Amino acid sequence: MAQPLEGLTAIVTGAGRGLGRAEALELARLGARVVVNDYGQSGRDGSGAASAGPAEDVAAEIRAAGGQAVAHVGDVADHQQAGGLVQLAIDTYGRLDILVNNAGILRDRMVFSMTEDEWDTVIRVHLKGHFNTTRFAAAHWRERSKAAGGLVHGRIINTSSEAFLAGSAGQPNYAAAKGGIVGLTTSTALALAKYGVTANAICPRARTRMTEDVFAGFGEPADGRLDPLAPEHVAPLVGYLAAPAAARVNGQLLVVHGGMVAIAERPRIAAKFDTAKELFTFEELDELLTPYYAQRPPHETFAAGEVLALKHGS
Repeated sequence: MAQPLEGLTAIVTGAGRGLGRAEALELARLGARVVVNDYGQSGRDGSGAASAGPAEDVAAEIRAAGGQAVAHVGDVADHQQAGGLVQLAIDTYGRLDILVNNAGILRDRMVFSMTEDEWDTVIRVHLKGHFNTTRFAAAHWRERSKAAGGLVHGRIINTSSEAFLAGSAGQPNYAAAKGGIVGLTTSTALALAKYGVTANAICPRARTRMTEDVFAGFGEPADGRLDPLAPEHVAPLVGYLAAPAAARVNGQLLVVHGGMVAIAERPRIAAKFDTAKELFTFEELDELLTPYYAQRPPHETFAAGEVLALKHGS
């Protein structure tokens, strides 16, 4: 029986460790050929001997299990290097079918203390990094579709965050970047649907090197059970979204962790007010909006804090 992703080629960014590694391994398990991207250079192991680096380590792990994989060491936030990543997939395997954008960093600080560099760096890696790879993958799929005279298999899985949905007081840069990624995803979904390409975003919750401080208070199970925050809980959804079975899933935002997947609904209009005149005045807005907000819970905002309470079985 054919595997769901057999014959397809995937890129996973930030795949040397953590969430990206789990996603790359899952895509390979489902039959995809994987280009494993991670930032940085080849390193050294604990004994001081030269090592291939995390991207090559994951690629080697896939090959050892019987799959096909190559490593790419580069910065997806650099436009040219992102183009090189997409081209590597095409040159190595003849095509690109799946793009998983996962690479990211944290520079947490309250907004009144954040530096310009802390803001710029996070926006660059997350939001620009997602755009860069998407831009080159989209061009590839558009050209393939035109050449074929029909639809192609193209899948983009972007990584947003509950920090965008619920708000995160100590992460204004990260929340803004992750919100921007959702906007990029929905725009891309509409633009590429006519070529057969889908674009979706996930909000994963996983214990990784990047989030170890964030989840420091969430202890791992002591009885040998799988950690509810293990990246392995997220990877199967990425595999599904990458597959032909998910052809009708497009422009969606899904929260995933600990054996649970929740589909976030698009924003709804809570209230609408029309001026009784040609133009609103301050006084009329005061008469309409002040009583409306007086009846609303004082701390209720556009943020959906209830998403943080979601868990398996509830």
